[in-house]
Amino acid sequence: MEDKYLKKRFDVLSENNIDSGILETMDFKYPAGNTAVTIRTKEFTSVCPWTGLPDTAELLITYIPFKKLVEMKSLKYYLLSFRNVGILQEHVVNRILYDLSNLLQPKSIEVEARFESRGGLDTVVKVAYQSKAK
Repeated sequence: MEDKYLKKRFDVLSENNIDSGILETMDFKYPAGNTAVTIRTKEFTSVCPWTGLPDTAELLITYIPFKKLVEMKSLKYYLLSFRNVGILQEHVVNRILYDLSNLLQPKSIEVEARFESRGGLDTVVKVAYQSKAK
């Protein structure tokens, strides 16, 4: 008897479907300070690039703005664009860091994803960027 699950695979979207173009900014009026902004969601979802099974995570984005803040509604839509994208957990945080640091040019930014257990393993992936400008 053939195992029907060995051939099961859900369709996944490519990373080209991540919509960084939807991100918007607002002016930050206090660039001389070191205001830390932390954005947290427990509802981040992408999918495994091989099986299409969902990867869910608590996502934390912490940044110290320079001249720009990310507009929250646009960030929600951006994060939702990962929903059916096949992307490695380790690549998720790097892609978010890349897109947000290019958009905001912050003093610093850190992205951390705490992925739910899969096969008994929990994964926490963290990446940070520090501006070289003084």
